[in-house]
Parts: sequence; structure tokens; C-alpha cells
Amino acid sequence: MRAADLSELAAFDAVARHRNFRKASEERGVTASAISHAVSSLEARVGIRLLNRTTRSVSLTDAGENLFAHLSPAFGDIGSALDALNNFRDTPFGKVRINAPNSVAPFIFRSVIGKLIEENPKLELEIVATDRLVDIAAEGFDAGIRLGESLRDGMTAVKIKPRLHLTVVGSPAYFEKRPIPRSPEELRSHVCIRNLYPSGKAYPWEFSRAGKIIEFWPTGPLSLDDHELMVEAALSGVTLACVWEERARPFIADGRLIECLASWTAPEDWLYIYYPTRKYLSAGLRAVIETLRV
Repeated sequence: MRAADLSELAAFDAVARHRNFRKASEERGVTASAISHAVSSLEARVGIRLLNRTTRSVSLTDAGENLFAHLSPAFGDIGSALDALNNFRDTPFGKVRINAPNSVAPFIFRSVIGKLIEENPKLELEIVATDRLVDIAAEGFDAGIRLGESLRDGMTAVKIKPRLHLTVVGSPAYFEKRPIPRSPEELRSHVCIRNLYPSGKAYPWEFSRAGKIIEFWPTGPLSLDDHELMVEAALSGVTLACVWEERARPFIADGRLIECLASWTAPEDWLYIYYPTRKYLSAGLRAVIETLRV
């Protein structure tokens, strides 16, 4: 097989996984037009249309589906063979793409990025932070980071640091007008932010005492899906916010926010780094996992 043939097949494989020429080009590190040209050359050489293209979408033809089904494990084997060369190096080599929630990514990576790069100088680490629920296999990630409740079947998950939990905060200006709540029930007389997932679906503020979980559903005028915005809203003095404690800690420490209901600590959630169970675990990904794991 010629090198050009393999390059064309790799371009097709990337488009087939992403169903998008731009995303395929970003993964391959070339222009979208180069990817399009490679796929067109492959189709011309085999004499069969592999992709259905419109201005808005890309889909596989039956022939394309068949080729992709055979290519995907083959490229996986090639990647495994290349990564096995790490056994002959002092440190892991190559790119590792990680997807993580934007709301907690700084707290996960701030104390480990330096260590990872320093101890693995040939490792290329790419971290994409978004609170959108991502299909890591379809979007070309080696692994993702999520709360355990959002993991899907077919994934291997490893518990990582830090263990996060939520806290309720308000500003001194807010509490000049209203008393500090002493129980979750008292929140009903307060202005509280409605917490949203990136999908727009609301989720409750959760509390626990004596093993019992209590849910409070805010009905306030403000709905947000970003914890940084929630903190800013609380700092403005017009509302209470339920946010990751790590996000609010600097403002609690300097007195700009007051923590409420500390004796009703919200249930702590473990974060996990996860990857497809059938995926070959590269040396680079192993290094990331070992650095993050509990």
C-alpha cells in the first residue's frame, strides 16, 4: 500500500467518525479542503461513493459504512503498535486528548499539569473543557472526565481527585436584607438561582443530614448553567447560589461571600476519568490516569 493510500484512508476514517470535515481536519492537523481532497481521491480510486455530502451534513453510504467498520479496528491496531514503542522510551510519547467539564476542569488539572508535562516531556496533552455531554469516541477523545452518574455503559472508569461538593453562598449585602438560612426549608423565603445542565434541564440543590437526602427546587428569576456566573450573581448581592465549593472558596476566604447551611453539607460527588473499555490504553493515557487517580 502506498503512503498516499494510507493517508486517504486515515482522512476518510476521521470524517466517518466525526461526520464533519472541519472536525476531521482539526484532528488530522490539516485544512478541511485537504481532507475533502483526500476523500475524493479515495472515492475516485475505488470507484465507489463513500460519503453523502450536503451543505449541512455528512453521512456514510452503505459502502462507506462497510469500509469504516473494517478500518476502525485496523487503525486501532496501528495505534496500539505505534504506542507499544513507548516501551523502548524513557517517557510516554504522543498526543492524549481529554474532555472535561468546564465547571470543574481548573480544579482537576491546576495542580497536575505541571507535573505531567515535567515528568513526560514528549507527551502532548490536549484538554477540551465543556459542560456539554460529549460522546468521546465519536469526537476523537482518548478519555473524558465526568461525575459517575453521567457515565455510559461500555466505559472503564477510574476515580480521580479532587472530591467535589456543593455549597450555598450569599454576599454580606444580601444578608443585610434577609436572615441567613438555618435549614433547607428556610431557602423558600430566599431568592435562589436555578441550576441548569448545559442541556437546559434544571437540577435541584441537594442537602443531607443523618443519611437523608433533601432536594430543594429553586423558583427564582435567574437560571444559569455556569458556576462562575453563579458566583458572580451571588457577589452582586441579589441572590443565593449553590456552587462547587472550590469555585467559591477564595471569595469565602476574603469575606465577599458567606457560606450557608454548612451543617447540611451537600452530598459529595466523585469524578471519574473514563475511556472505552475496548480501547487500547496508551502509555500517555496511563500517565494521565496515574497522575489523577485517587
